[in-house]
Amino acid sequence: MSVIFPSMDWLNELDAKLNSDERYAGIAKNWEGDMIIQIEPEGNLKERRFYYLDLWHGKCRGVAELKDASEKKAAFVLKATYENIKRIVTGKLDPMQAMMTRKLVVQGNMAVMMRSVPTVLDFVRCTREITNEIL
Repeated sequence: MSVIFPSMDWLNELDAKLNSDERYAGIAKNWEGDMIIQIEPEGNLKERRFYYLDLWHGKCRGVAELKDASEKKAAFVLKATYENIKRIVTGKLDPMQAMMTRKLVVQGNMAVMMRSVPTVLDFVRCTREITNEIL
């Protein structure tokens, strides 16, 4: 099944990928932190999107599309425009470079994020492997 990014179907596909990917499970085995991905409208995306992922020790314990970031308290909030998120999930923008140039703004404990670069990169690998169609 081909799912379109961004959509709830895409988020559910990511949930399944994270829970079935042995490589991710091994790399993220020490990760403790949920996140909200806030996508700002731009280009083909006409309204702001908020995606919640509960990530814990190499597994995803649940996902949700939120109406607003204030619906859940998350350890991390990642904010970017639709075009920058699209470039990250299609492999045209390195996620670490995006953070350093503030094309991807991260709220939360940056020390934890920087100590967990392999986890971050493998999470992005998983998003790339399920992203076939873009809005």
